[in-house]
Amino acid sequence: MLFSKVLGFIFSELTMPKRPDGLIRAFGMSGLQIAASMKGIERKYAVDLGWSPSAPSGRKAAEYEQFPATLRAEAARMSEFYEVFYCLENSIRSLVSDILLESEGADWWNSSRIDEKRIREPTQLRRKKEVDNGVTARSDRLIDYTTFGELSQIITDNWDLFEPVFSSKSAVSSVSNQLNLLRGPIAHCNPTDELEQDRLNLAVRSWFRLMS
Repeated sequence: MLFSKVLGFIFSELTMPKRPDGLIRAFGMSGLQIAASMKGIERKYAVDLGWSPSAPSGRKAAEYEQFPATLRAEAARMSEFYEVFYCLENSIRSLVSDILLESEGADWWNSSRIDEKRIREPTQLRRKKEVDNGVTARSDRLIDYTTFGELSQIITDNWDLFEPVFSSKSAVSSVSNQLNLLRGPIAHCNPTDELEQDRLNLAVRSWFRLMS
């Protein structure tokens, strides 16, 4: 975590060409390896060796430490996969918004490019549900209420606009379907095994390779 970042910064600074290498480079690399190994031991055996923050931070509930250590370690492991999906979904929303804005203008969401029954109505209902239950609306933009599958649908429905960006329409559907399946356990707070984590990493790489 923070310790790894600090070691990484020191390593990058000390191993620049103007610096002596050899021993310094070995020191930096060894430090990174030790940090990674210690954090791996913490996760595997659910122990706190002082290499990861164990106290609640930010806006975590004061009762966070009352959860079992194994559960907190599992949550920490899964958080990095949530971060991947958070970045991926929001980057796709930005891409869709930018391309449709350029093509249809400021009111692109209400244009014929966005299917009324399959896209607009479901997102309106999701936002209304939040407002009616007294929950702070997550956004004023309805595209922020789209699911991963709906974003893929917008892209394939408007392939004439997105063809310059992606190499294959059928591949977009295939990869997005796989990502949507992998997203389920993460979005619903279930752990995934190492094989599914490898599948996720491969699917994310595949998505970016589709982009021309």
